Amino acid sequence: MDVRSEGGAQVRFDKIRGAVIPKSRFQIWFIRVCSSIVVWTCLVQLVAVGQLWHPHILSGLTSRFTQAPLSVEKAALQLPPARNYTSNGFLKVSCNGGLNQMRAAICDMVVVARLLNLTLVVPELDKTSFWADPSDFEDIFDVNHFVNSLRDEIRIIKRLPKKFSRKYGYQPLKMPPVSWSNEKYYLQQILPLFGKHKVIHFNKTDARLANNGLPIDLQKLRCRVNFQALKFTPQIEALGSKLVQTLQGKGPFVALHLRYEMDMLAFSGCTQGCTPEEAEELKRLRYAFPWWREKEIVSEERRLQGLCPLTPEEATLVLQALDFNKDTQIYIASGEIYGGERRLAVLRSAFPRIVKKEMQLDPGELEQFRNHTSQMAALDFMVATASDIFIPTYDGNMARLVEGHRRYLGFKKTIQLDRRRLVELIDLYQNRTLDWSQFSASVKSAHENRTGQPSLRKVVLDKPKEEDYFYANPYECICADENECRNQLRPGNSSVAR
Repeated sequence: MDVRSEGGAQVRFDKIRGAVIPKSRFQIWFIRVCSSIVVWTCLVQLVAVGQLWHPHILSGLTSRFTQAPLSVEKAALQLPPARNYTSNGFLKVSCNGGLNQMRAAICDMVVVARLLNLTLVVPELDKTSFWADPSDFEDIFDVNHFVNSLRDEIRIIKRLPKKFSRKYGYQPLKMPPVSWSNEKYYLQQILPLFGKHKVIHFNKTDARLANNGLPIDLQKLRCRVNFQALKFTPQIEALGSKLVQTLQGKGPFVALHLRYEMDMLAFSGCTQGCTPEEAEELKRLRYAFPWWREKEIVSEERRLQGLCPLTPEEATLVLQALDFNKDTQIYIASGEIYGGERRLAVLRSAFPRIVKKEMQLDPGELEQFRNHTSQMAALDFMVATASDIFIPTYDGNMARLVEGHRRYLGFKKTIQLDRRRLVELIDLYQNRTLDWSQFSASVKSAHENRTGQPSLRKVVLDKPKEEDYFYANPYECICADENECRNQLRPGNSSVAR
C-alpha cells in the first residue's frame, strides 16, 4: 500500500472536508428516506394483500401499532391518583343472589371498605343459587377497570396475600353483617373486630347497608361504583351494544321485563294461569331450597295483595289499556318464560313484533354466554336501560336497578306498575263490571304519576324492607342537593311514612 499517496489523499480530503461532509450527509439522509418509503410501501401492500386473503390476521397487529399508544395515554390520563391510607385489614365478601342483587351488594361493600379504611378483595359471586352460574367477577365485570377507577377511594386486590390463605392455616372470621345497617354499626361493631381478625369474610352481602340516613359522600360513592366502576366485560359490552343498535334500527322499542320465570313463581308461590301439574312442580321446587322460608302459600291471596308478577295474559291487557298497539316493538327482557310459547301466545297475538335476544343474534354469538345466567342477564340489563320505555311486571332487583339507571340517565320513562290496583281492575274487566273504555281509563289514571319522574324515596321508619330502594331512586346522585330534588317533585310523589 502506498502510504504517501494515502497521506496525500488524506491531505486533499482535509482541504475539501467542509464540502464533502455536507454532501455525504445528504446522501445518507436521501438513502434513509427512500428506504423508509420502500419499507412502508411494502408494509401497506402486505396489509392490503392480507386483508384480501385473511382479513382478521393482520387487524390485531395493525390496531396494536395505531391504537395501543393512544389507549395507554388515555388510560394514564383517566387513572385517578391512589389514595394513601393505612389499611385496617382485609375485607373479603361473597355476594348472594342474581346479577343485580350482587351488583348492589358490591357497591355497598366498596362503601363499607372505604368507611373502615380496609383493603377490599375482589368480590366472589354466587355459584350455588337457583341459577348455578359458574361466572366469576372477571367473567361479568371489567375487573381492571373496577380496581383502577376506585384507587383514589380504596385499595382493591384480586386475592388475599398468601399468608392469609387456608393453605397456611389462616381462618378468617366469617359472618353476615346485620341487614340495613348505617355507618355507626360498621364503625362501632365491625371495625373493632379487625383488631383481632386481620381478615373478615362477609358471607352474605344483600341489603346490608341502609337505604336512607347515610352521609351524602357515602351515598355518592355507592352511585360512583354502580354507574362508573362496574362496567361489563368488553365481550358483554360489544354484544349488548350490537343488540341495542339492531333494535333501534327497527324503530322505538319497549323493554318488557316479564318476570314470569320458574324461580320467581316458585319463590312467590304465584300460580295464576298454571296447570295443577305446574303448580305442584313449583311447590316441589320451593321445598327443595331451604332458604326459601315460606313453603305453604295461597296464590290467590298473594295475587290480590299485588305480590305476584303479572302473567303474560295480564301484561297483554295492561299494555293494550295503555294504548300500545300491534306495531309496538317489544323486547322481552327475561329468562325462559314458565310454560314456554303456550303462555306467550296471547301476548304474541296482540303484539306480533315481540323479540328476544335469541331472535336478534346468531346462535354462535350467544354460545359463550349460554349456561351463564348472569351474563345473559347483563345483556338484558343493557337493552332495558337503553329502551325507549321500560316496563317491569315485578319490582325485583333487576327492575329496580334498571329504573335507577334510567333515572340517572335523565329520567327515561319507566312505567312502575301498581300490581295491586291492576289485578283488581283486570278482575272487574273480566267479570264485565267494567267495559273496555272504563278499564283503559282506570289503568292510565293509576299510572299517571308512576313513570320514573323525579321524586324522593319513601322512608318507613323502623321498617326498611317497606322503604323505597336506594338503587331504584338514588336521588342524591342526580340532584345537586335535596332541596333541588324537592323542587322537581310533582304533588304526591314524595312520602314519608311514620
